[in-house]
Amino acid sequence: MTDFSPPQRSLKHEYELYVEREVERYKDSVPRSVILRIGDDAVAALSAQPQLALTELMLCGEVDRLIASRLGLSTFRAWRRRHLKALQKYRRPEHWGIRPDAPLVRAIAAAAESHVLIAGATEAGPAMYLAANGCAVTALDGHLDAIDRVMSAAEAAGLTRRVRGYLTDFRSWVPDAPVDAVLYSPLVFDGLNTDDRADVIARLQGATTEGGVHLIQSATAAAVGSDTRLFEELHAQYAGWRTSVERQGDARSTFFARKTIA
Repeated sequence: MTDFSPPQRSLKHEYELYVEREVERYKDSVPRSVILRIGDDAVAALSAQPQLALTELMLCGEVDRLIASRLGLSTFRAWRRRHLKALQKYRRPEHWGIRPDAPLVRAIAAAAESHVLIAGATEAGPAMYLAANGCAVTALDGHLDAIDRVMSAAEAAGLTRRVRGYLTDFRSWVPDAPVDAVLYSPLVFDGLNTDDRADVIARLQGATTEGGVHLIQSATAAAVGSDTRLFEELHAQYAGWRTSVERQGDARSTFFARKTIA
């Protein structure tokens, strides 16, 4: 299992990474002669300051500072204000292509600060929507491009503090912490027989907190027929849970299960 999760970061650290990315992007876009001239300016600026010695590290830092100043990059306070404003937009399901009345929105609307597992992370939208609304999201997929898509979206939205990505086989993954909600597609069961599917589901059920939910959505409208048979099997697997199946406006179906509180 490969962990693509970044370390936990403060907003201040996120801002520093933003400045670093913009500075490096500028360096890659200009001729070397431009960087050398900025280096000369940095040497002049540092030489005018009382100090014991001019080190390479100090020179590199001054070059970056001069570039950031010339680019007119936002101060931390301005960046933070813009980030928090964007977060309000990210909290709306429509921004991520999710219907406001989707089962995902209704089932996890009150799950702020909860831990959500998304298996088969073919789309970044659900993970970003949940992370923007305060959830800690663990995204699993067996394909590198899917995990890259989720983590790139998290970085672009400034949500990497709340998203972990793992390149792993869903059927062999064991949660390292309790989960409050699980989202997955029937596609994650491809190649599994009935007993193997039951084993995976039982493992996830055991890791789910009381009152937690599982949502299993049809991959496409065309898959509804085969998924109906799977949903019938799921009703049996989720004995003791409150279950239902909902049909959405795009003709896809969602199997919903809530773990009863003892």
